Amino acid sequence: PVFHDDQHGTAIISGAGLINALEITGKKAEDFIVVVSGAGAAAIACAKFYTELGIDPANIRMFDSKGILHKGRTDLNKYKAQFALSEDMTMTEALKGADLFLGLSKKDLLTPDMIKGMAEHPVIFACANPDPEIAYPLAMETRPDCIMGTGRTDFPNQINNVLVFPGVFKGALSVRAKEITELMKERASYAIASLIPDDQLTAENIIASPLDKTVADVVAKAVADTAVEQGIARV
Repeated sequence: PVFHDDQHGTAIISGAGLINALEITGKKAEDFIVVVSGAGAAAIACAKFYTELGIDPANIRMFDSKGILHKGRTDLNKYKAQFALSEDMTMTEALKGADLFLGLSKKDLLTPDMIKGMAEHPVIFACANPDPEIAYPLAMETRPDCIMGTGRTDFPNQINNVLVFPGVFKGALSVRAKEITELMKERASYAIASLIPDDQLTAENIIASPLDKTVADVVAKAVADTAVEQGIARV
């Protein structure tokens, strides 16, 4: 099995946060408008994974260092081109009414004015490290109704790949799976999301702690069971 942690690990853990954010807000995945800052391996993997969780590809607005990916651009490779929209727009315009901002780019790219236009109870996953696209205190001051996660340990909802890869590999190897499938990744994401009971879900508690020793085994079981279900286990 082949698994790239910066790609699929980031997709799975941020996907778990998305699952619980949808639960808190009561919004439907198919209605979510997603703005992605960054168009590298991690960003593309996350965007593709979100579509597996119900996000409409037409509602994904992805930006690279040159602007939004749109069909008028001639510099897009085949990976970026699959997210090209027909309309050109700035990030400020793209964020108007948007439900989720996913940042896999660089610090201080997101300004308070940009997030003021986002939808009610916006989800902000600012994952640039060590400094996110917008500082946590500034985002919370600007949008107190937001649900925010970063890659940092000193703020709530740490989006940390370490919640993913030990369990995914443990599960796959325990049943000698021939591959790691999209469904295995999806089940891993739901398994991580399930670690926060419904009665404990809050805007500051949508992702389990990286120090939670139960995570790896919960993820491993979900992955192993899925491999058996799909007929790709060899035990």
